[in-house]
Amino acid sequence: MLIYGVALMSGCMIAGAVLGRLFGHLVGIDADVGGVGIAMLLLVIVSRYLIDRDQLSKLAQDGISFWSAMYIPIVVAMAASQNVVAAFGAGTLAFIAGLLPVFAGFLLIRPIAALGSKDLGAGNAVESGVK
Repeated sequence: MLIYGVALMSGCMIAGAVLGRLFGHLVGIDADVGGVGIAMLLLVIVSRYLIDRDQLSKLAQDGISFWSAMYIPIVVAMAASQNVVAAFGAGTLAFIAGLLPVFAGFLLIRPIAALGSKDLGAGNAVESGVK
């Protein structure tokens, strides 16, 4: 199961890396700009296209789901660690600029959770007494 769909995923990753390098070159940066995000979008679009036309087997779908679940947390962790290292290397201002959105996110957890509970409150089986 795990090997099925890897060719599709690796093709999307190669295309994303090439497009990310191209975008980086166009904006004057010698780096991959958004290649992983482009690859993920390509994978979603192409796999959905193939699934809708019954051209992607169930084994391939399961393989893509498995590797997507493994891949996303690893890439996010790698990007986060690179950002922290870059912020320390760039000086205090870059580090503070990174801390401010995190702090704002912590402050917004309660208001956002309160908005969500109002929308879900009427349909919640526990609150309405339905078992």
